[in-house]
Amino acid sequence: MNKTVYTFGGNAPEPDARQKDKTITGGKGANLAVMSSIGLPVPPGFTITTEESVRYLREGADFSDALRANVAEALTHIERTVGKKLGDASDPLLVSVRSGARVSMPGMMDTVLNLGLNDETVEGLAAASGDERFAWDSYRRFIQMYCDVVLGLDHGLFEEALEIAKEDKGFYADTEMEADDWKALVSEYKAIVKREYDRPFPQDVSDQLWGAIAAVFESWDSERAKIYRRLNDIPADWGTAVNVQAMVFGNMGETSATGVAFTRNPSTGEKSYYGEYLINAQGEDVVAGIRTPQYLTRAAREEANAKPLSMEEAMPDAFAELAQTFELLERHYRDMQDIEFTVQQGKLWMLQTRTGKRTARAALRMAVEMVEEGLIDEKDAIRRIDPMALDQLLHPTLDPKAHRDIMTTGLPASPGAASGKIVLDADTAEKWANSGEDVILVRVETSPEDIHGMHAAKGILTARGGMTSHAAVVARGMGRCCVSGASGLSIDMKERKLRIGSRNLDEGDTITLDGSNGQVMAGRVATIEPEVEGDFGTLMEWADRHRRMKVRTNAETPEDCRTARQFGAEGIGLCRTEHMFFDAERISAVRQMILAEDGEGRERALAKLLPEQRQDFQEIFEVMAGLPCTIRLLDPPLHEFLPTSDREFDELAGSLDTSADALKRRAAELHEFNPMLGHRGCRLGITFPEIYTMQVRAIFEAACSVAKDTSEAPLPEIMIPLVASARELKILRKLVDDVASEVFDEKGHKVDYLVGTMIELPRAALMADKIAEEGEFFSFGTNDLTQTTLGVSRDDAARFLGTYVEKGIFERDPFVSLDVDGVGQLVTLAAERGRETREDIKLGICGEHGGDPASIAFCEETGLDYVSASPYRVPIARLAAAQAVLA
Repeated sequence: MNKTVYTFGGNAPEPDARQKDKTITGGKGANLAVMSSIGLPVPPGFTITTEESVRYLREGADFSDALRANVAEALTHIERTVGKKLGDASDPLLVSVRSGARVSMPGMMDTVLNLGLNDETVEGLAAASGDERFAWDSYRRFIQMYCDVVLGLDHGLFEEALEIAKEDKGFYADTEMEADDWKALVSEYKAIVKREYDRPFPQDVSDQLWGAIAAVFESWDSERAKIYRRLNDIPADWGTAVNVQAMVFGNMGETSATGVAFTRNPSTGEKSYYGEYLINAQGEDVVAGIRTPQYLTRAAREEANAKPLSMEEAMPDAFAELAQTFELLERHYRDMQDIEFTVQQGKLWMLQTRTGKRTARAALRMAVEMVEEGLIDEKDAIRRIDPMALDQLLHPTLDPKAHRDIMTTGLPASPGAASGKIVLDADTAEKWANSGEDVILVRVETSPEDIHGMHAAKGILTARGGMTSHAAVVARGMGRCCVSGASGLSIDMKERKLRIGSRNLDEGDTITLDGSNGQVMAGRVATIEPEVEGDFGTLMEWADRHRRMKVRTNAETPEDCRTARQFGAEGIGLCRTEHMFFDAERISAVRQMILAEDGEGRERALAKLLPEQRQDFQEIFEVMAGLPCTIRLLDPPLHEFLPTSDREFDELAGSLDTSADALKRRAAELHEFNPMLGHRGCRLGITFPEIYTMQVRAIFEAACSVAKDTSEAPLPEIMIPLVASARELKILRKLVDDVASEVFDEKGHKVDYLVGTMIELPRAALMADKIAEEGEFFSFGTNDLTQTTLGVSRDDAARFLGTYVEKGIFERDPFVSLDVDGVGQLVTLAAERGRETREDIKLGICGEHGGDPASIAFCEETGLDYVSASPYRVPIARLAAAQAVLA
């Protein structure tokens, strides 16, 4: 049987492959074992595997006898190494119990520190350390944390008791509390436990240990962890490891400290040490934002014009050893590391290292510079960047020339810019965002329970916390703008009001955040377009060198086309022509055409639209000169263009010299019970051929006009939508060819073109070999193909898809990431059958899935020729296509 517990530190065996495997011992456990093996100072401990947590949760929250025996043996390893025993009344061993999933999930799961303290051992700790204040401070921390994590009591009860105790003494900071003050608070804490839990605080240290292990296992299924997994596509069956480790203390006076550091700047990517520390503190003091931390380096302190000494100045020996450790770990892992450390009475201890979260801009800079340094190669650099993270770089930022009404300035915790309405809690943020509002989540400090509101918000503002606080770390990982530690920010939750600097504001007022400099501004500030050069351009060049598939864009306006070309689009994969008809000046002619009684009436109306359509395509062809442009002929049901109000019917009746009642009767005749599956797509072209005739003529007249004026002739690809049989495509292909021949004769000029179809019905996929006899390309319309395959309306599915994903019926939202098992089989089948008939058939995807990395990986496996994405997702698709090849 596989081992379920592994030891590290001290004289523990050299870690084997399983112990260094993050899927087995989690990221934290694997890295602790590696750090120990390369000689870094790591407190001894042991790791319970992820497999054991999965078994525990699956089999009803029970510990096996074998696990209990293995833990007892591993605990003996810690005790022998440290020379102390858990529960010893004279000189007790204290341990931490931490989670450690295979991927970093900052703040999502639970931790317990100082475990092993009770009414007896606290006296022993005081005597052994010679510091009574430290011992009772540690005990009160342990009670509060254990009650929150293991017993499920509201931590606010303990926070309130602490604040009252400080007020009674006239203290501002926790550090002003003396030993007797902490003793009194411990008594108050125990009274709270007895009142709220109906039992005394647990005194048996073995019960404490197993209670903490169970709580860490169970935190894998906490609501916040589930939300984080869903947002980051982390499977529920991975589980978490548990790490039990001898405590080292950063709160043993002025020669002790705790901190969080990064080997490079996680916001900018600059190769400089970045982090914060606190003297006489424990780790949660730094990340929770309870105290404002100090700078790690002299240079950072001087740049910020801060007064408290940096660690480099206050603890030069420990800092020098820490700097050497930074270099060693970055060379070993070949990536930027996020490190937690403690200095206990002058001695440095390493508590954790992991690959650090970073902003998209920092990730690009690090990847490019690490290639230049020879630390990684360009393939590693391509693999290393999350394609979806590029989205942070592809949207506007604040215009530096715009007026800024600055109310206060905090810490620039996560770059970018965001404007929105103030919301004061996570639930409201999610509710307002779902109704279409841009919101800024404003909190005193965020906690893991705020994860859903942080995701819904455009930006996050906190009154407390530093650059490595929960808000900062999670915001950077999500790509959200964040300003933390904003001075002069106070919140009145009861009245739903706040004060920023000298301003009084209400929830719902608009503010703007600049995460690059920490500014908080009143109102909305103008923005500018992003730049796509420098490190971004370098990485895209590398990606283009390695990818096989082409990347096109979904666009139907010249502006979108220009944006897409700027981002590297290699053509148009989908031009939705119906979007061109909703212009106020055109909709009247469209309605005249729809409500006409015969073909002659429709042709008169369409004649008004022909020059407009020709101009549309001419502008697109000019922007996309020399690149293929797939143009979908009119697809949606006609009812979408019809009037809906009496006023609109009256106006239209006046222009047609008829009565509004007559038009309403005609509209009633056109009513469909299920328009999505009704008179739309190629069915329109077959029953009303004059519609497609006008559109095709406009396309070819525009193409000929542009071709005469440029050496890069347009390459139109005419897409016939909603085909279910080869006969439909044959009829409409003849229409296209006939119109093309007429236009070419009239213009005395020809252009190359293709005729194909969108595969968006299951029958079309099944009949692909026959359809390919008439079609020169297939473009998979995966939006509708998903709807028709699953029998699910995308517009209505939001009511239940979240539940389906949560219950594991769908691994992901099938409208966001392609349903490979179902819809994917139809795509694969259609591609294979299409190629059997027409070996050189062009195959692409033009649904929204064309910008989703997981769906792009499937397209690479299937051998499609291109994917098509919205303009701002073109770079995402380029990178994802390269990663799919390298995978």
